[in-house]
Amino acid sequence: MLTIKPAATPDTIAEPPTRLPPSAGLWPQLVSLVRYLSQSEVHTYAFSVAANAILSLFPFIVMTWTIERHVFHSPSMEGVLGDMLRYFLPAHQDFVVKNMGLLAHARGKVQVISVITLLISTSGVFLPLEVALNRVWGVEKNRSYLMNAIISLGLAFSVGLLALFSIAFTAAQNRVLSWIFFGKTQNFAFDLLAHAILQLSAAIFSISIFFLIYWILPNRKLPVVAVLPTAVVTGLLWELAKRIYIFVLPWLDLEAAYGPFSVSVSLMIWAFITGLIMLAGAQMSATRYSLRLAHQADLEEQRKNREQNASQIRS
Repeated sequence: MLTIKPAATPDTIAEPPTRLPPSAGLWPQLVSLVRYLSQSEVHTYAFSVAANAILSLFPFIVMTWTIERHVFHSPSMEGVLGDMLRYFLPAHQDFVVKNMGLLAHARGKVQVISVITLLISTSGVFLPLEVALNRVWGVEKNRSYLMNAIISLGLAFSVGLLALFSIAFTAAQNRVLSWIFFGKTQNFAFDLLAHAILQLSAAIFSISIFFLIYWILPNRKLPVVAVLPTAVVTGLLWELAKRIYIFVLPWLDLEAAYGPFSVSVSLMIWAFITGLIMLAGAQMSATRYSLRLAHQADLEEQRKNREQNASQIRS
């Protein structure tokens, strides 16, 4: 007789952070993090986010490039966008930049397809993220599909504005540098300062994205102080992980195994790693915030006990 097992059991569902004692140090927190990341459902969330992120990445680039070219009419912003893509992407940067620039030249049909793809894929990115973050923060009820779609579009719009602001800021700073160097931009000092500005702008951009996701996606109100430090640390760790991935990538030799599809495979692997880093940051944020609340509750209880003892002594 054929027996069908249930799709999910309590053992397979990603558990929220383990309740640690208020005095727990860094080591118990790291052990709790490793246990969380070892759960199969966490990897499922990360793979789902990675797949939909790849689907939305290229339409997002096309739309950003189109806005810069046909709305702002700014070649300098287009150049900065290309530099940022080379900075953020772990591999095949020139290939992606060249082909995205060609796609942005097309009008009408390509832009319509890009918008439709973004509308579909952004919900696919943020829906599993919301479910994962709700479990991390102990939220039992997820948003409805319609509400999640609205939140997803709002986040995608916010990310787009952040990208345009970051690109415009970097382009403006490059103009200022060009003015300071009297137009002589073909030298080591200018390249060094321009690259430093690009790195600073990219770091602020990535940290801002992590912050918006950590703060807005969970279906509960969270204080800024609970997620902002984690967003900063996660953004910096993500940058370090990217450098390590770029260093290791040639050893993987994906081109030998996948041929022309190595571009998509390398981006998919990096998107999966990004998803794990994002979920790890959320778990650490919830754990440290819970420990902070527990410590504050203990201090408050100790204060009340001291006041009670003092009143008993006086009486």
